[in-house]
Amino acid sequence: MSSILTNNSAMVALQTLKSINKNLAMTQNEISTGKSISSAKDNSAVWAISKVMESDVAGFKAISESLSLGESTVAVARNASETTTDLLTQIKEKVVAAQEENVDRTKIQEDIDALVGQVGSVTGAAQFNGLNLVAGAESVSVLSSLDRGENGSVASNSITIERQDLTSNAGTLGTGASLVGGTALTAGDTDVSGGAVTVVSGANRVADDSSTQDFSSSGNAMNITFAGTAATSDVYTLNIGDSQVDFTVGATTTAAAVASGLQAQIAGAGIDNITASVTGGVLTITSTEAFDTTSISGQTTGAGTLQADLPNAAAGAAGTSFSAVELQGRASEVTFAQNTSVAAGDGYRVSIGGANFDYVASAGETAEDVAKGLKTAIDAGGLDDITTNVKFENNQWTLQLDNSGSAIALEVDGAAGGTATGGLFGLDRIDVTTDQGVSDALSNIETMIDTSIDAAAAFGSAQGRIETQSDFISQLTDSLKSGIGSLVDADMEEVSARLQALQTQQQLGVQSLSIANQAPQTILSLFR
Repeated sequence: MSSILTNNSAMVALQTLKSINKNLAMTQNEISTGKSISSAKDNSAVWAISKVMESDVAGFKAISESLSLGESTVAVARNASETTTDLLTQIKEKVVAAQEENVDRTKIQEDIDALVGQVGSVTGAAQFNGLNLVAGAESVSVLSSLDRGENGSVASNSITIERQDLTSNAGTLGTGASLVGGTALTAGDTDVSGGAVTVVSGANRVADDSSTQDFSSSGNAMNITFAGTAATSDVYTLNIGDSQVDFTVGATTTAAAVASGLQAQIAGAGIDNITASVTGGVLTITSTEAFDTTSISGQTTGAGTLQADLPNAAAGAAGTSFSAVELQGRASEVTFAQNTSVAAGDGYRVSIGGANFDYVASAGETAEDVAKGLKTAIDAGGLDDITTNVKFENNQWTLQLDNSGSAIALEVDGAAGGTATGGLFGLDRIDVTTDQGVSDALSNIETMIDTSIDAAAAFGSAQGRIETQSDFISQLTDSLKSGIGSLVDADMEEVSARLQALQTQQQLGVQSLSIANQAPQTILSLFR
């Protein structure tokens, strides 16, 4: 059936041409935008995924900038720490040179003061964009990542950079919780000299009765009691440190005679820091050795007995010999037990003759740092007759305090919540113009060099971590961009081929529509 009102062929050709033109328009849009999915209407699910990933890429770009800023800041701090280490090494050379007595210590002190001033200039200028990592104690966080969970939640992660305080600030003792134990010292808590010994009763708690202790130079003593029956020609031997003294019993065989004979032998041996006295049949050996212990043992060839007793210790057993007894050095001790924990702001104070010497810990410091810090503070105080030493024994750190002068007061205290002491505290107080100052400076400068080396190492490790994270973020950003591209970018080779095919289809569609539109013309021939 033919009709001049309805042309089915033309309608089919028109719909085909519309479809071709629609596809052609989409293809041209892909060519112009470079994307196969440029809006939500193209593919809402894929478009939504791509937009989330694009937001993550934008976030990672900001993180990359944060990491670059952090890396630069840490690099400045590391360079400052390394420079400080070099300067401290030069100061050590000056201190070593000052050990000689025939040098101009005043000139050496001037050189040291100049180097100390340079250290201050380095640490003061070591800032980047106003942030100085070698001053203060607060940690600094550098934004390092955005972590997206399976449920779509996003959390930020940071790299924490611990400041390494290389200033000589004294710090301030806090007014927080007391770090002093509440029980008084007992006989078992004191050393053999009766001087003040502070021991840790619990985690970061110093046990002390908070009262003044007698801090004297009288030395530590032990008693050797002689009993039993001595006979002529019996030999009594005492081994005192590396020295040996022998006494052969003569006609007088009393305990007093044996004790007096050994006393004379000890006096004749001239053993450093060892003296002996006799009371009845008891020989008292006194050590004025400052820090080291002296090992003493004894024996006899006869039937007589010896008994060694230490104050504040259980009585020894009587016999023909006694094994080595350790006579402690006369120095009083501040001991931190094995389980001592030190928190940021924990401060400890040693008061000597009314003068206070403080050290306040910063984050990450240990009992070792506190012991060495207190030593530095006391050494820099310029006290006559007071010497210090730090030792590690039985898995615990101990600060030893020796007094070679008249008896003075000694007290230990501690409190939390203080302002941390600088890592190079005492540097500006180094004084090599005196013998005692030279001795103190040599040990303290080693501690300071260790501190600056540790700081440089910590900053180097942090900088390496930031660099690694920065490289990872860069690679991750590239991967995300590649993933987004695979989702929404147009395949230009495919689009090009499709464009040519659609253009050909469009031309054919136009021809088909033209032919279909001419079909009603044939109806005219029926009316001729």
